[in-house]
Amino acid sequence: MDDSLQKLIYQAIDQTIPAEDFEQLQNLLEDNEEVRQAYLQAVNLSESLHEIAAAPLQSSPASSATPPLYRWPSVFAFRSLMIAATALFMVGGMAYWLGRQRLPSPSIAQITETGSDASESQIAGHATLRRAVDLQWTDPTSRAKVGDVLANGRFQFDSGVAEIDFFCGATLIVEGPASLDIESDWSVRVNQGRLRATVPPAARGFSVKAAESEVIDLGTEFTMDVSADQARVEVVDGEIMLRGGDRDGRHLHTGEHETLHGSPSSQGIEDMITASDLYQRDQSALTQRFQEWRRSMQSLREDDRLIATFAASELEGRVIRNGSTTDGTRDGLLVGPAEVVDGRFGASSHGINFDRPGSRVRTRIDGEFEAFTFACWVKIDNLDQRYNALFMGDGYENGEPHWQIRDDGRLMFSVMVDDSQSVSFYNERDHRVVKDAGLHRVYITDPIWDISKSGQWFHLVAVYDPASRLVQQYVNGVRVSAEKIKPKYQIDTLRIGPAEIGNWGQPFRETPWFAVRNLDGTIDELTIYNAALGATEIHSLYESGKPLGY
Repeated sequence: MDDSLQKLIYQAIDQTIPAEDFEQLQNLLEDNEEVRQAYLQAVNLSESLHEIAAAPLQSSPASSATPPLYRWPSVFAFRSLMIAATALFMVGGMAYWLGRQRLPSPSIAQITETGSDASESQIAGHATLRRAVDLQWTDPTSRAKVGDVLANGRFQFDSGVAEIDFFCGATLIVEGPASLDIESDWSVRVNQGRLRATVPPAARGFSVKAAESEVIDLGTEFTMDVSADQARVEVVDGEIMLRGGDRDGRHLHTGEHETLHGSPSSQGIEDMITASDLYQRDQSALTQRFQEWRRSMQSLREDDRLIATFAASELEGRVIRNGSTTDGTRDGLLVGPAEVVDGRFGASSHGINFDRPGSRVRTRIDGEFEAFTFACWVKIDNLDQRYNALFMGDGYENGEPHWQIRDDGRLMFSVMVDDSQSVSFYNERDHRVVKDAGLHRVYITDPIWDISKSGQWFHLVAVYDPASRLVQQYVNGVRVSAEKIKPKYQIDTLRIGPAEIGNWGQPFRETPWFAVRNLDGTIDELTIYNAALGATEIHSLYESGKPLGY
């Protein structure tokens, strides 16, 4: 074994191996029996040396009168300890040196108040988009979804109505065409648009800039109408102060209005939408969108490739009917503290929330299949577990799928290839060698979720296509990953059997212990096909099922 390979092995054992070197070592371990044997010998040697170094020195029974502390070990034991100490010193010293070359010291910015080097989660932004009704974006590439955090910069749309909650507590209802520059939690500039600002006491001091003036709230509700030719403000209730220009320092009270730019007008701002009006429009649009989705579900159920479709809005008691069958054999059952909540179409629809560890939906889907397409609508509140379940086969046996989200926001899809094999591999994330359940390959995407997306709805799709030897994953109708199935991981006969939505509770049938993988979030609809759906069909599924404001 050459020195470079030996270096890689000892770095892996000591958990200091760089990512690119680990990938090289992993490939060597998969393809070369001699390298595997060398790696196992090195692991065994390292464990043995640690055991020798940690073992207490034993005195013989015949000399029990002499305290063991003062007994010299035998020549053989002494020689063994010297060899062990020397070897451990060499291995540990080399690993320490390599680790020092690889690992930088933590910076001050990485140290939190608790003294840990784990950084706090951070989000850049000053407001959230609370509601969006009939928005037509000026630039579709910069569109925002309901629930998005809005950062510094331009917020612009051609028509429709948006409701924006600033973190200070102020709320703006804005009618298009509109163009705003969000500056901070307490400040916004209006270049164009009609708006109503509601500012509670906690947000007193919130300012809206327009033309060359600034409207400073003193605990009030006011409206503005801003265009290229004119800018006007009217106090609906309370008091505001004007800053800048000829009106600097002037106060306006309930019912008073002022022209900030352009020709003076004696007319107030009329027909401005209220919060109650917007709520009614939003609810009406949600109901209409829900009915459109239900009609699309009728045609979906006629697809003979459908294995199962579980829509929470079809809940009957604790049973979620499988829309692909009528005999009830593949229905889902709510188990434990799974909670029925509002779905992605508001109160008109339903979702299943799995945020408590015992919650799950149980089903059984027998048969053999040629391909898989899994699709679901999910709202993630948090990724509390290392692995967060979407759909999991109970025992993870040959041909069975596992679909999950990792705690760093990466989608994971896999199918067991050979559950009889004992597989060990170096886990890059945990920096240690672990034993796996059997021979399989986990197909992982780049991160698709972070805490800033908490509470948003996502359409997730995983396509497993043995015929094309390809695994693809999609988010909101857009493909985010595609990976070839290597011959080693090829399996043509797929199964599901007993399975769970939103959890994984029966990996080991003879023990009470199970992995905590409940999803801290809500699933509204989950669909499974015995086919590899194409990109056009997947995008159509997203478009027909997306909520308002997406």
